[in-house]
Amino acid sequence: MANKPLRVLVVGCGNMGAAHSLAYQQLETFTLCGLVARGDSKARLRAQLAVELPLFEDLPQAIKETQAEAVCIATWPDSHEALALTALAAGCHVFLEKPLATTVSGAKRVVATANLAGKKLVVGYILRHHPVWQRFIELAHGLGKPLVMRMNLNQQSSGTAWHTHKMLMQSLSPLVDCGVHYLDVMCQMTQSSPHSVSAIGVRLTDEIAAERVNYGQLQVRFTDGSVGWYEAGWGPMMSQTAFFIKDVIGPQGSASIVAHEAGGEGQSANVAAHTRTESLRLHHAELNAQGEFTHQDEWLRAGDEPDHFALCQLEQQFFARAIFEDLDLSQHQQQAIDSLAVVLAADLAAREERTVLIKEMLS
Repeated sequence: MANKPLRVLVVGCGNMGAAHSLAYQQLETFTLCGLVARGDSKARLRAQLAVELPLFEDLPQAIKETQAEAVCIATWPDSHEALALTALAAGCHVFLEKPLATTVSGAKRVVATANLAGKKLVVGYILRHHPVWQRFIELAHGLGKPLVMRMNLNQQSSGTAWHTHKMLMQSLSPLVDCGVHYLDVMCQMTQSSPHSVSAIGVRLTDEIAAERVNYGQLQVRFTDGSVGWYEAGWGPMMSQTAFFIKDVIGPQGSASIVAHEAGGEGQSANVAAHTRTESLRLHHAELNAQGEFTHQDEWLRAGDEPDHFALCQLEQQFFARAIFEDLDLSQHQQQAIDSLAVVLAADLAAREERTVLIKEMLS
């Protein structure tokens, strides 16, 4: 793998920054060399890590003083592009929490800069590293075409969770922030390009800016004829009912994630539950001469699936492999751009009350 561990800085010391910092502590391929944040969160995280680390407010200074070789960016979305460009310009590899940027042009700029600099850029799509989500996508490939994909993640939030959601909505809507994960899954299921998007959105609270919405729903059409639906809403007013739907349907049947615990009462604001699967249900559509199903539904139990922390470790192991084994990340990066283009198109479609062609966003 490597002769010596990579020196890595973590920028942003909230929930995801803390999770990635803990992952780095457990991996021999990395040495955590500093924490970067504007407020007190970096001191709190250092105490949680129980290790002496230098603290910084300025990324260029932090890179220079620590001689960092890699940077993990886990800040608010509107800072992703600028911080990634700064790290790449300083000669660092970058792990960047989703989304790549808040615009498609910004996302393209980050990817192009990484390629020009000869540095690795990995985007934090955590579901790509979950073995059951990988199996879910494989099952979709056996259902025929076209596919119908039904997914949502509504979050009833209060207290610190609602504060976090309001901060996120200064940059992006729930459709964009959460939607990139599930549009990425849809793209992997169809293995096709998104063609057009329609969407609706509504502002259900006066605690966010007038131009923002905290509930949205999109409908996406792919070039192979497949269609997808995604819904996301944040806030204290959101319902706990039917907030966890993960279905894919094809001519040969359907596959569903059935998470009785993670999808149960009081779990919609639990970030750790959002990657839980618990079981997969595979339904076969074949009928016999009497018009009855020839196969019973199959239940595939998840068993000892990775928790949120273990998934962060898997993400960082992939980051290390990308660097040490010189992995080709071009498809990974293009799919990150494509999924962002879809959810940003949905935002535009909701505002302008029209269907948006994806080529409008990518041109």
